[in-house]
Amino acid sequence: MSVRALGARAARLHRCVCFSRGSHVFRSHCSREEQEEPVESETEAPPCLSGAGDYALLYNPSAYRQPAAETSAPLGRSGDGATRPALLHPGRQQGNPYTVSSSRRLSISKNTLLDLAFSRDPGSKGEMATPAPADVQGEPRAFQTCRSEYRSFTHDLSPPPPPLESKEASLILHTVTAVRGKLEPRDVAHFLSELGRLPPGQSAAVRADSRFNMLLRYSVESLARFTHGQLLEALRALVCLDLPPAHGVLGLYEAEFSRRAPELQLHQLLLAADRWRRLGRSVPRYLESLYGCVGPRLGDMGPAELVLLIYIMGEGRRSPASLLRPLEHALLRTVERLEPEEVGAVCLGLFKSQSALSTGTVQRLADRACELVRDMSDFAIVGVMKLLRFSHLDHLPWLKAMGREVPRRAPGMGAQGLMHVALACSALHYRDDAILMAVAENLPDRAPHCRSKDACKLLWAFGNLRVRPARCPDLYSCLTDVLRRRGPEFQRYPEHLLTGLLGLAFVGLFPRDLINAALSAEFVARACSYPRLELKTDLYALDGTVGLEVPGWTGPRLGRALKEQVARQVWDYAQEDVCKKPEVLAAEAALQQLLGGARYVRKHMILPHTRSVDLEVHLDPNGRPLPVLPEQPPGSARSEDFSWDGSNVGVTLTDDLLAQLTGTPKTHPDPPEVGALEEEEEAGRGLEPNAKAPVRLAVQVTHRNQYCYRSQRLLGLHALKRRQLVRSGYRVVELAHWEWFPLLRRSQAEKTAYLHGKIFSREHED
Repeated sequence: MSVRALGARAARLHRCVCFSRGSHVFRSHCSREEQEEPVESETEAPPCLSGAGDYALLYNPSAYRQPAAETSAPLGRSGDGATRPALLHPGRQQGNPYTVSSSRRLSISKNTLLDLAFSRDPGSKGEMATPAPADVQGEPRAFQTCRSEYRSFTHDLSPPPPPLESKEASLILHTVTAVRGKLEPRDVAHFLSELGRLPPGQSAAVRADSRFNMLLRYSVESLARFTHGQLLEALRALVCLDLPPAHGVLGLYEAEFSRRAPELQLHQLLLAADRWRRLGRSVPRYLESLYGCVGPRLGDMGPAELVLLIYIMGEGRRSPASLLRPLEHALLRTVERLEPEEVGAVCLGLFKSQSALSTGTVQRLADRACELVRDMSDFAIVGVMKLLRFSHLDHLPWLKAMGREVPRRAPGMGAQGLMHVALACSALHYRDDAILMAVAENLPDRAPHCRSKDACKLLWAFGNLRVRPARCPDLYSCLTDVLRRRGPEFQRYPEHLLTGLLGLAFVGLFPRDLINAALSAEFVARACSYPRLELKTDLYALDGTVGLEVPGWTGPRLGRALKEQVARQVWDYAQEDVCKKPEVLAAEAALQQLLGGARYVRKHMILPHTRSVDLEVHLDPNGRPLPVLPEQPPGSARSEDFSWDGSNVGVTLTDDLLAQLTGTPKTHPDPPEVGALEEEEEAGRGLEPNAKAPVRLAVQVTHRNQYCYRSQRLLGLHALKRRQLVRSGYRVVELAHWEWFPLLRRSQAEKTAYLHGKIFSREHED
């Protein structure tokens, strides 16, 4: 129906209907300032509807006014974390003849999908989400300001369109009810587009009006007849009107966009995806169609299109395998042209979509980030850190740049940004005290804004890198207090509490109230019931640590059955992995040869809750080997074939000879570059054996991944294990990776000579 025809029909309705009240402007949910304006005179003619010619429509506002009790609602959260008014459910007006149920009878045609869509409750998790804390927030779409090209395929509102006055909005809504089922697709699209120009403060009132729901209903009935431009414009209007992400009609819109995807141009595909993201709705069907369509067009994409595509992939939390390699090639062609915020957006999108790029591609991205780091926002820097953390790439130039940038930027960074910086350093095993102290100094002021996840991951990061509480006492105390305040969150996310408590345990802190909660029967049952997470090993690690390091503990402990189950699982995994590693097998064989046979070496988990394997050796008070295992069956090596004191070697082992044989210096060949080494705890140093008791040795074959980057500082879990081995009465003998790994290519005699010095010389004790 044309606009002129609409005007004529509305004029006839005006002559037939007598309103008991004069014309009023649409003001049921206007701001206080608007409500204080004088009411228009009854004789004053209403304004013309934009684009509707020279006719006027009168209406009775009392028939459509939303009760005041339903105008207030809590704040909701948009897809990017910004707060916005929680959206009122359509169809909730009382005493209005145009409720959703009654408007179904006005439908031009029967539509089962439409009825189902409107019967759904539009309330959603996204609509009623917890308000975002008043913290420093980044702008996820800052990259869209880097190039003018983004305006043609993103939801860009600069400059904003002229706002629609409330009078015009009321006339549009009345026209919808006046003509009912006679609206044509172009009229529906035009009305939606006009309503999309409403100021943000007035959109909630329109969404709550049943006449708007009628318009939505007509838009769904017109979906298949919309042109591509009209369909995109309708989606733009729904974004501007802040429609709830879970609204039922959006599923029908998504289905239509998915159906049309092969017909849309590249920019239209990207524009629709960006508008869906602005709306905050997950649209997996449309994204699947999008990915299938853009694959053949990747070669034609410029930097802006490629960056937006990766951003969309990240927000969709998925990277299709078929698209990954072509996308990587396109990215390598484009990386040198990326602007600072685009680099951050690409890194964040690849991280969120869990895109497993080649090391070379991540290296190129980090190289480009290093070139632009001074011009990057804090948000973009955090994006790069996230990708390096996910890719396990220790890009040293970037990390050194962070040693300069983070202390400078930390005072202006938010709690989550600081958390991600520390967590990335922890994941990369990179301890830079300049970075960590900057985080520790600025975090306490932001602790009230920390989620439970933020606090627990920070505790893990600092504990894993073994930053002592004495160096930053405020950090550990304030984060532990956050855990207490955020206790109810652990009912939904039990993994976070275990993460935080293990981080505290790494540095010797044991908050009894929180441990008591984590080992309670209720919490253990909840943690073990999560199918997507394997939390039993963390529970087992915490329980074993409590048993060894919390004296006088009378709180709950794990049951025997659960501990035995987890111990079997951990050992089964170790047998398939750690026990078969060449460096472990070589150490086991050399020790057996040195000590007198297989009976003298036991490969097992001395402390199974620490999830690692040791080679256990026993010596009598005089330093002679004692069997650890029962006698081997016939055919195994006999102990008399070997001499424990090395006499069969034919020479006396000295330190100088040992150094000549191994060709390995006694000190670390690569001195640490990350800070000066502090005094270590006594963990790992030998205990003086009882004059008559045997000496129990725990021989550890270490790997570089157990240490901080380029240092001899053990990471949290491995330092905790060494400390607990000493508490359990063992003397720890370390076969350090910088000494043992080069020997793997040497002769058996050289390996045996090295082990002789480690086992029998107190000088080599850790």
